[in-house]
Amino acid sequence: MRPVPTCILSSADAPQAVDGHDLDRYVQIGSLTKPLTATVLTRLAEVGELQLDDPIEQFLPAPPGTGITLRHLAAHTSGLPRLPPHLHRRDPYAPFGAQALDTLVRRLDTLPTTAPGHTEEYSNLGYALLGAALVSATGTSYRDLLERHVLAPLGITEISADPPPERRLLRPGLFGRPVRPWTMNGAILPAGGLWATPRAAARLTVALLVEQELGEPTPFWQTAGPLRWHNGATRDASVFTGALPDGTWVLIHRLSGNAEQTDELGIGLLRNIAAPKAS
Repeated sequence: MRPVPTCILSSADAPQAVDGHDLDRYVQIGSLTKPLTATVLTRLAEVGELQLDDPIEQFLPAPPGTGITLRHLAAHTSGLPRLPPHLHRRDPYAPFGAQALDTLVRRLDTLPTTAPGHTEEYSNLGYALLGAALVSATGTSYRDLLERHVLAPLGITEISADPPPERRLLRPGLFGRPVRPWTMNGAILPAGGLWATPRAAARLTVALLVEQELGEPTPFWQTAGPLRWHNGATRDASVFTGALPDGTWVLIHRLSGNAEQTDELGIGLLRNIAAPKAS
């Protein structure tokens, strides 16, 4: 079996890149995009441009009375399904552009599987809608919102929706040719479309969760006890990052879409780093 290109960055050791990974080239980070989108949301709420409990129809042409708020979208409690309908098999999000999202918004009352606010169901569709709502609320593109409210204040430059092709790192496929990545720079961008160098993604983890340079982290990170974490995966890439209150942190990226294995590696490394501190 071919080794999986892997990079590991943590609070314990020097950064590592093995089996052909690269700490300084852009990789897809999938749903690690979501806490960045949620950070934009909470920062806009802090300055009064919107409220977390604003209904989605205040910003998008959804039918009135869905009961879905921005908070529900960010917390995965909107009742919306995980994925938009009618995705392509090979490149699922390629046709999911602004027009497709608008069509779904106009029949949003037919999509929830449960009432909003009661059940947590992870939803890429929900975050696509959240990103569109933030754009509508501010009259600013998603990329500009991310730059203005997250990346520029932290001095992070190597996170992008469209990095230069020559700086992208892709999984090698048949005969060593790079596998074509999923197209995720359309409506799905706020849910999982960003690219980052591993160094920039690790810097983001430290800045938001450890040093808290933008204040208290958005409450919409995933949590497990004291651990704040998030993961992400596309067909050919997966990432895990997490931090503990004592400053222990880790970020792992692999050129493999097996998110479960990447999560296991990350959690195991966190435990190994934290164990000496607890003894």
